[in-house]
Amino acid sequence: MTQQPSPAAHEPSVLTRVWSVLGTVVAPATFVTAILFYFGYVTTRAQYLYFGVDVDLLGYSTQEFVMRSPQPLLVPMLAVLLVGAALVLADAALRRRLTGAPEPVVRRWTLASTVGGAVVLAVGVALIVAYPALAAWAPYPLVTPLVIGVGSAGLAYGLTWSHRRRATAAHAAGADGTQGPTPGTDPARTAVLLLVLTVVASLFWATGTVAEWTGRGQAKALARDLGGLPAVVVDTPQQLEVGDPAVVEEDLAAGDGAYRYRYRGLRLLVEGGGSLFLVPERWSPHGSTLVVPLDDVRVKLRFVNDPP
Repeated sequence: MTQQPSPAAHEPSVLTRVWSVLGTVVAPATFVTAILFYFGYVTTRAQYLYFGVDVDLLGYSTQEFVMRSPQPLLVPMLAVLLVGAALVLADAALRRRLTGAPEPVVRRWTLASTVGGAVVLAVGVALIVAYPALAAWAPYPLVTPLVIGVGSAGLAYGLTWSHRRRATAAHAAGADGTQGPTPGTDPARTAVLLLVLTVVASLFWATGTVAEWTGRGQAKALARDLGGLPAVVVDTPQQLEVGDPAVVEEDLAAGDGAYRYRYRGLRLLVEGGGSLFLVPERWSPHGSTLVVPLDDVRVKLRFVNDPP
């Protein structure tokens, strides 16, 4: 009689089962759009919050947030893809090495992966519990999800090897004509699925942190050279309380109709919700963003001071 292959050889991978669960809950296109929207929103919110502007005031559409997501996602996506490729190659090499290896060797590797993953995961949980004391630690929002993700991945990998060992032992017992373990649902498989979802959530958290840092970094880079923004001349019927020495006020008196005051030295940060959000052309610790409704002012956008 030809020996049947081990059931573990045809068992669907954990990632396949996770993708199947996600596919039954939400369509892949909708899922991708939701991720792009989230990271675009987080980045844009952090960028404009640096200038005191709530991004919800701008009235951006879902498409506009999606268009802003590639930059914050690029580096994390490349990192995840490269690390994923390295892990796949490492897993294949380990399978080749452990295939046919003595049972004690496989058991030691399984125990090391399971215990090591559990210890790292416990450290991640401790970091969450210690949040009130570590909230001021700048790397906390990135270190914590990475520790939880690494620990969950190691523990899931160890449990997966443990399940394979049990499945192989049961198959061997059945081939010998002896009674193997009673078939049934293995709780380790459910635990592995939940741990993989924990890894996905940790990656989501870590990438969201990177997106927030990217937005704030973009804002600081912009603040170092506000002269790169479009120059704006604003005429208003009433005096504005700007309070910044970089902004020059000119009294037009009665010679310019309804618009009496003219302001120079302003730069256009963003337009949205029917208003202009203007900043002085030089950053200062006491600076502020000026919100000017378009209905109440006359606006001129100046040419760049670069002769053709």
